Parts: sequence; structure tokens; C-alpha cells
Amino acid sequence: MLLVESILEARLWSLEDWNSAYTDLPNRLLKVKVEDRNAIQTTDSERKATSPVGLQMAIDTTVAKYSKSRSFVRPSGTEDVVRVYAEADNQTSADQLAYDVAVLVHKLAGGVGDPPTPPMSS
Repeated sequence: MLLVESILEARLWSLEDWNSAYTDLPNRLLKVKVEDRNAIQTTDSERKATSPVGLQMAIDTTVAKYSKSRSFVRPSGTEDVVRVYAEADNQTSADQLAYDVAVLVHKLAGGVGDPPTPPMSS
């Protein structure tokens, strides 16, 4: 707490200034059923996929198509699913990005069942 107070003092910020420095972006969380959740390995606090090979590069290419966006995947700790998180500058883009990444996971990480369903148009 003392560190926060020191930063506020050094920047001449009020608590309102500190609070307004961060704004949540619209986001979407999806699940993709996979044959084996261990097919997904991650690093960097689960923000980068190290396997299967090519998945992270495909995610990065997809994310680059959206403004103020990011997406990452991680295996569930309890079931054979992969969780896909996406955020972007608006909800429509966040929904579409999550879908696009879910399709990549289904294709590259051993998805089972039907592929992910596209988001509903608003």
C-alpha cells in the first residue's frame, strides 16, 4: 500500500486519477472440447502457447486483425477442454476474435465434436 501511495504522490495523482488509468475492454471466454487438454502447453503466466507447434503464431496473426486486442488459451485443470480468452475494442470484435481463436484450437489441438459456432450477429 505504501508503494501505491508513493506512486500517487510522485505523479501528483488522486485516487480518481489512479482508478481512471485502466479501463476494462470488452471480452469473451469460450471453451473448446479437446481429446487431451495436455496438448496445450503454455508459458508467460499462461499467456503464450508453446504447443501445439504453430498455435501461438496463428493466434498472434489472428489477434493482429483486431484493434486493441489480445487472446490467449489455457488448458482446463479438471476437464478435457481448452479455455479461450479474447478482448478487443468492442464486444462484436471480442466475440469474433474468441470464435476465430477457438476454431484454431479445435483444428490444431485435437478438438472433438462439432467445431465452434460463430457468434450471433447483433
